[in-house]
Amino acid sequence: MMLYQAYQAHADFMLPIRALAGGSAQVISLAPLGITDHGATRNLTAAYELIARSGLSHARPPYGIRSVMVGNREVEVQEKPVLVTPFGTLLHFKKDMDTPQPRVLLVAPLSGHFATLLRETVRTMLPDHDVFITDWHNARDVPLKDGRFGFDDYIEHVIRFLQAIGPGAHIVAVCQPCVAALVAVAVMAEDNHPAQPSSMTLMAGPIDCRVNPTKVNALANSKPIEWFEQRLIARVPFRCGGAFRRVYPGFVQLAAFMSMNIERHIKAHQELYDNLVKGEHAKAQATKTFYDEYFAVLDLTAEFYLETVRLVFQEYALPRGTLTFHGHRVDPKAIRKTTLFTVEGERDDICAVGQTVAAHELCASLRPYRKRHHMQPGVGHYGVFSGKRWSGQIYPILKNVILASD
Repeated sequence: MMLYQAYQAHADFMLPIRALAGGSAQVISLAPLGITDHGATRNLTAAYELIARSGLSHARPPYGIRSVMVGNREVEVQEKPVLVTPFGTLLHFKKDMDTPQPRVLLVAPLSGHFATLLRETVRTMLPDHDVFITDWHNARDVPLKDGRFGFDDYIEHVIRFLQAIGPGAHIVAVCQPCVAALVAVAVMAEDNHPAQPSSMTLMAGPIDCRVNPTKVNALANSKPIEWFEQRLIARVPFRCGGAFRRVYPGFVQLAAFMSMNIERHIKAHQELYDNLVKGEHAKAQATKTFYDEYFAVLDLTAEFYLETVRLVFQEYALPRGTLTFHGHRVDPKAIRKTTLFTVEGERDDICAVGQTVAAHELCASLRPYRKRHHMQPGVGHYGVFSGKRWSGQIYPILKNVILASD
């Protein structure tokens, strides 16, 4: 399949054009004020900037969290790798302070974007928690010699990361990895693992996609798994570190996401152009910051993508009780000591209301005082873990759940 090669050839062709446009915009910006302030010049500069920004990035953007306010004191934050594998890093946002805080593993989605998509989630939690994150690597950079990375390997990473953090930690999973997080905690509970977490928060995740199916769910069931493998899987080009590895390319996932709301993205870029022309730099920068993150794409290994589609979205293996981990059936009823907190967004069109709260029925052995659910009115998918309602209404509840379970 030549999908990736065709994409890379187009990206290579556009690279000098984008560079020329970016350089031209910069040269114009250095011209005397009378020239740069002319209407035609502003239109031309805005057009050049949009051309320069038209490509995708395959490198992880920076988290950019240098410090946070803890109480009334500004505390320095450093990124420290704790455990590194070919496919992911357990990254610690280490604060320059001695006071112990609840340790939290933030489990990021592996669905076409980097873990930096949760930057705001991290920033919000940092003042009150000792935060770690699953910083997944781009599969296009992982050499073939490092082997496969499938659904079980993802779960294995979550378990290893919790073990590295140590007993008494808390786990917060956002979106897609809610299933893997629940499985990891169930496996650890059945094994009486000393590092099983004190609390587990599942936010807008597809625990049971049979409930209120969305367009995403319908798409996953519109074709047999063989169709996804034949049409959407490609080999990484020779020039990359993961040359010839079979992947689900991030640019394909991005195209699928954008097609769901293409009018909104077109409007956003029209507004960006207008803001640049009018010199409304703050508004323009907000849009540019969002799309810098959105257009940074990450490839998934073919096996992880296909197994996730089949097990989570087609077979509903976890809620049906047929999911296995390394051949052993997963039993969420084994969870008895870990507090469960689920969060859903009223307007979530990716993971609908009812799909995440289904975890409570699966974790039937938990006492009622160890279960809590919150449905946030007025937010869509991303509003569950970013934005004002996340920081002002959802996070305070999460903070209290962790504190009560610590």
